[in-house]
Amino acid sequence: MLDRSSDDAFVAFDHVQKSYDGETLVVKDLNLTIGKGEFLTMLGPSGSGKTTCLMMLAGFETATHGEIRLGGRPINNIPPHKRGIGMVFQNYALFPHMSVAENLSFPLEVRGIPKPEREEKVRRALDMVQMGEFGGRRPAQLSGGQQQRIALARALVFEPELVLMDEPLGALDKQLREHMQFEIKRLAHQLGITVVYVTHDQTEALTMSDRVAVFNDGVIQQLDPPDVLYEEPRNSFVAQFIGENNTLEGVVESIEGDRCTVRLDHGELIDAKPVNVSRVGERTRVSIRPERVEYNKERLLPGAHTLEAEVLEFIYMGDIFRTRLRVAGNEDFIIKTRNAPDQKRLEPGQVIEIGWLPQDCRALDA
Repeated sequence: MLDRSSDDAFVAFDHVQKSYDGETLVVKDLNLTIGKGEFLTMLGPSGSGKTTCLMMLAGFETATHGEIRLGGRPINNIPPHKRGIGMVFQNYALFPHMSVAENLSFPLEVRGIPKPEREEKVRRALDMVQMGEFGGRRPAQLSGGQQQRIALARALVFEPELVLMDEPLGALDKQLREHMQFEIKRLAHQLGITVVYVTHDQTEALTMSDRVAVFNDGVIQQLDPPDVLYEEPRNSFVAQFIGENNTLEGVVESIEGDRCTVRLDHGELIDAKPVNVSRVGERTRVSIRPERVEYNKERLLPGAHTLEAEVLEFIYMGDIFRTRLRVAGNEDFIIKTRNAPDQKRLEPGQVIEIGWLPQDCRALDA
């Protein structure tokens, strides 16, 4: 496990705030440490503060309050070009009048590296992203995916310890984007570099990261490894923002240890794990992941909670079936089931019994 104590963190945000107009804070009292060699993703909707944090770390924005440290030293007043940080943007930002090799050589020239060493580093960086044959071409002669590989190679060519990436795969098609996700992750771990990655794509964040910081309204809502984030969301925002999620609203009737009973607005009583509720009578939004719900009675585990449901839509998606149901008054309750030989197909209008384990059901804030 990476050591993330603030004393020896590689990157540290210490009570950092940012306001553009002196009144509204777009980043509110951010405390975040990132370990050396860690791949951390800042994830959130537009306007949540994630890109502003990245730009403050890069030096293109100045923190209104607080301190940012890199390798233990404050960098608030150090200009961007002296921070030694590699950057990759969505729009590639390659120089169109230069060849690929010249684009890669430029950050080395700025650092005063002699020509023979420059050529060796450029060759190595191009090989790293499987673009060794393309050194003589201009960016306009490359596809979007190839240009993004060159932008990545340019960020890595001077061997920075920290690379920042802002929506770098946003302009690529789905298949290429997925391929590049694994490429970037492989390279980052192979080179041992620290990566701070910004995206609004949840799948990308879950696929690539060691940890994910979920931003909303200038505040980190949850900071955890991808599996914890998905399986154990701490509040309704995270549950809804990460992956697909079912919600049923109601009132807490009782709380006992790690189990609470909720009376749904539709009248049904269900058991749940009390995550973000603390008292009887409190309104709650109960969260259940679609793949945790079962409708094959033979597959229901002992102790499963069952409810009646009406099938509204049954969609074949190849590897899975996606079923939309009416459950306790909610017409957007989704079940995802694996396409297996014994899995029953359902018809719209059919009334079935569905079930899940109480520990898979989380009582969150309303």
